Amino acid sequence: MPSIAFDTKRANLDADVIAPDGSEVRVLAALPRGSMALFRLAPGAVAKPVAHRTVEEIWYVIAGEGRIWRQHEDREEIVVLAPGVSITIPAGARFQFRCDGAAPLDIVGVTMPPWPGMDEAYAVEGAWKATA
Repeated sequence: MPSIAFDTKRANLDADVIAPDGSEVRVLAALPRGSMALFRLAPGAVAKPVAHRTVEEIWYVIAGEGRIWRQHEDREEIVVLAPGVSITIPAGARFQFRCDGAAPLDIVGVTMPPWPGMDEAYAVEGAWKATA
């Protein structure tokens, strides 16, 4: 059985990349079936609404306050984001999030399978006017 290398990462102070939705991304550890990142949205910022073609995500809010709008098939909702809240984003779900507090909104996200590249996300109609 082949051995899989361990991966150890510390979040960078500066963003590694800007996500298609406009949030800052700090790339964290990854394995062949999933990857992890820290997403940050600045105070008052509203992300661009997007959907993912193939990946699913699980988010866990670690700091800040905001809201997320999600729509998938016949289900649609807006949920408050605050430390301790965990949410899922199924493949194909439309979503948009915003930072409503005075501090950045920080979210740790797990992407399954690992993020394949910027073409994974595509623009959709959202709940709010994007500013990020």
